[in-house]
Order: sequence, then C-alpha cells, then structure tokens
Amino acid sequence: SHCAQAQRPGQFWQGTLFSSFKMAPKKKEEEVVGPWMLGRFSKALKVGLVGMPNVGKSTLYNSLSKSHHSKTANVPFCTIDPTETRALLEDERFDWLCQLHKPKSEVKAHLTVVDIAGLISGASKGEGLGNAFLSHIQAVDGIIHVMRAFEDDDIIHAEDTVDPVRDIITICNELRIKDRSFMESKKEMHNRGKTAARAKSPAHLKKWEEELETMEKICALLDDGKDVKNNMANWTTKDIEYLNDYMLLTAKPTMFAINMNHKDYCRKKNKFLKPIFDWVGAYAPGSAMIPYCGAFEEELQDMASDAEREARLKEDGTVCAMPKIINTAFHMVHLINFFTAGPDEV
Repeated sequence: SHCAQAQRPGQFWQGTLFSSFKMAPKKKEEEVVGPWMLGRFSKALKVGLVGMPNVGKSTLYNSLSKSHHSKTANVPFCTIDPTETRALLEDERFDWLCQLHKPKSEVKAHLTVVDIAGLISGASKGEGLGNAFLSHIQAVDGIIHVMRAFEDDDIIHAEDTVDPVRDIITICNELRIKDRSFMESKKEMHNRGKTAARAKSPAHLKKWEEELETMEKICALLDDGKDVKNNMANWTTKDIEYLNDYMLLTAKPTMFAINMNHKDYCRKKNKFLKPIFDWVGAYAPGSAMIPYCGAFEEELQDMASDAEREARLKEDGTVCAMPKIINTAFHMVHLINFFTAGPDEV
C-alpha cells in the first residue's frame, strides 16, 4: 500500500500525487528595476530646496515654514530649526476622520524640507559655499529645484540675466562633477583593497570585482553627461545596492518649482515655461514641474484669516500652490501614508 511508503512526513504525498507530474523548471523572474529602488528606506526622509542665489528659495521656504497660521492657514507648518521645517500634508480623508472621531490628538503626515544655500558655477571646485553646499544636498533624499522664471531689475541674478534653463544646466553639471570626483576617490580606495580581498577568499575577490564593475559603469555614465536616476535601464539590482551605499547626488529624485511673477502665474503663461518643459522632458523625464508665485504665496500666508485668503484667490482666479508642492514632494521620495483613527488620536 502507498501508506507503507510514508517513512517521513510529506513523503507519501510526494510518492503518490506527484509521481505522474513533471514539474516545469521554474522560470527565473527578472526583477524590474525602477527609480523607487534608489535611496534609503526610512520614514524620516527629507527634501532640499536647491537653486542659484536669488531665485526664490528662501521665499518658498518661508511660505512652507510659517507656523503662526498653524490652525487657519491652507498649509500649516511647524519650524524645527532655521534651515529645516516640517511641512504637514493636507488630506481631506484625514480631516474627515477628525470630524468623525473628534480625537484628543491630531497627528498629520509630514515631510521635512531643508533650505540649502544658493549654488553657483564652480561649486564642485569650492566656489561660493562650494563643498559645504554639496554636502548639504547629500544629506537630503529628494531635490526640489527652484527655478527663477521672472524678470525683476530690483532682484539681482548671479549670472546677470534670467535664463532658467541655463541655471538648471549649471546646477546639474555641478552635481554631476561632484559625483564624478566622489566616485574617483571611492575607486582609488577600492583598488587598495584588491590584495586583501584576494587573500581572504575567491568569494571576496568576486565581490570586489563586482563592485569595481559597478563603479566603472557609474563613472562612464557620468562622463557621458548623464544622471544616475534617468538611466535606470543601465542598472542591475546588484548595482542598485552599491548605488544606495554611495548616495550620489544625481541618483536623488527631483522635481521643479518654477517661480513666476503674479501676473504670469494667474494667466498660466510665461516665455520661460516652454524651454523649461522641453529641457525637463529631455533630461529629467517623469519629473514634476509646478509653477507658483513666491511673492504671492508669502502674501497669502500673511493674511489674517482663511476667508481673506479665499476671497483673494477667488478674485485672482487662481489657487495656492503650496499643498501641491508638498504633496508632490512627499510622493516623489516614495513616502506612503496610512491612517489610524480613534477617540484618542487620528
């Protein structure tokens, strides 16, 4: 009888049910490499405001960090320290849960925004605030490029004329040069470890060679004038493990906040928008572009009440851009949120 074969648990089933079936060999599933795989996994992710001097970074930052309207503003914030602010995520579902449960404590999802000093051409070689600036970018998980798309003789520009595409090319080049020199020194250190790896074991040597191959791939890509994040087809899951160790500047997700004057923002037109759109489409495909007016946002924040703000927005036929900027940045660094609700806390 079949039962006599059951010497070990499971053997009976193996012998009877599966003897007539040939199992097809398992197909090795290829992992699809996506941009979400780059970066660190954490719930305390930060985004940094990056741009040339005088493009409106601090104005945008101030609009994001004004906490004296904490209950009445469209976008309430609480400032952590002078260069770091916690931006609260507006969500109708959260408001609905608060109305339903009337909890003692309300804790909104938030995103930490860091104001980073202006960058100029040559920063990778130490110009301006140079390397300090670039190390501040290294500490954030996503980049909001603030672009100046307004002309104003009272606000000087680092390059004398307003040209947002030239500015973004300058910044991206500086980030790439910094990554390239970082990889060069990383490679030098790595090469020193070859003898030790060989002495340890063949497995250690294989791992050493694997990492060197990834380093050379990254250097070749940067030499080509390309960014890590825009060339995902280039990387294997192994490469991505190394990339996440290196935390390169060009591997960080980006979005573009386009600072316009009030008139252009309300009519949704501006001579700089088309060139910006074309450049982003070619060199940062998939990145969000959000037009806003820094001076107008600051004005809205300084108004005494929600009613006054609503009336002004209605009169101008426009909307406040801050919730959209925060929401987009939150999802750009692949943060997710869920709700827990009850009488104690939502």
